[in-house]
Amino acid sequence: MSLNTFGHLFRITTWGESHGPAIGATVDGCPPGVTLEAAMLQQWLDRRKPGTSKFTTQRREADAVEILSGVYEGQTTGTPIQMMIRNTDQRSKDYGEIAEKFRPGHADITYHLKYGIRDPRGGGRSSARETASRVAAGGVAREVLKTLAPGLSITGYMVQMGPHAINRARFDWDQIDRNPFWTPDAAAADLWAQYLDDLRKSGSSVGAVVEVVVRGAPAGLGAPVYGKLDTDLAAAMMSINAVKGVEIGEGMAAAALTGEANADEIRMGPNGPEYSSNHAGGILGGISTGQDIVVRFAVKPTSSILTPRKTVTKSGENTEIVTKGRHDPCVGIRAVPVGEAMAACVILDHLLLHRAQVGDGPRGVIG
Repeated sequence: MSLNTFGHLFRITTWGESHGPAIGATVDGCPPGVTLEAAMLQQWLDRRKPGTSKFTTQRREADAVEILSGVYEGQTTGTPIQMMIRNTDQRSKDYGEIAEKFRPGHADITYHLKYGIRDPRGGGRSSARETASRVAAGGVAREVLKTLAPGLSITGYMVQMGPHAINRARFDWDQIDRNPFWTPDAAAADLWAQYLDDLRKSGSSVGAVVEVVVRGAPAGLGAPVYGKLDTDLAAAMMSINAVKGVEIGEGMAAAALTGEANADEIRMGPNGPEYSSNHAGGILGGISTGQDIVVRFAVKPTSSILTPRKTVTKSGENTEIVTKGRHDPCVGIRAVPVGEAMAACVILDHLLLHRAQVGDGPRGVIG
């Protein structure tokens, strides 16, 4: 299987399967001299790990990350950083039936058609368990960003669960870490709790929309044609398991706006250009403006549900299947830290590309 690596200068390669002995990531291109310890990465993995509430899968994994290389006496050396997360709570017997049957909505059938062989235990390489490796890599990226762009922050949160969206008039950054849904709307969190609990008990699932905001990013990141910042952000989010749609800024809603309404007008402020709005999501022509970078992605409902679904067997017979095991009723919850991690990797990658081409800061000066 090829194409397990993402990034240009800051490159991450993930490895391992859901029910193998371990999963992990290799990070290449990390600058030397950055303070890095496993505990710095663990805080992010703890936000993603399963079993943190009744609204996530009850698989119990410590998701304890081990740094095997690339760090000496608490500092990065500039060589590849190898990280490993051991799997400790696999129940491969839960997946015995799907060795011969294909689960609708899963990658089982496409893996079989492409490779002729697959690991059916928990979905193998296609499992969302792989995203723990991404979060570890994103933790490395965050530590480098602290050094290169100390005023930058990356925050993800859920803005919709099923048909229920947040009320942005109630948006409160401080609420995000105070509820199991990572949402800035406390009233929405209360509604979602009852809604998802009913779905969970019925054995069903639901989709969600996650938004990630990068605040404090410098202007000038990205390139105009094939290296657009929004292109790489979209690719990063689209590569996350179960993601079926990505938007930057106004996104699809921009199609309903007029040119006058959509254009972010510019005036000079005391510290340089200021924008009247941010329909562009902080990116124009593939290059960051210095405003908040806003990316949003839609996560489909978890395909592992208890309702019997029609399918076929490897031998071509029609049959039905009920997916057993432990699954997230709304995978969007644990997708929040994954989206943050991927944003961190992309932003750092483009910051390194920018420095390599033109040096620190934007070249152009206004005023």
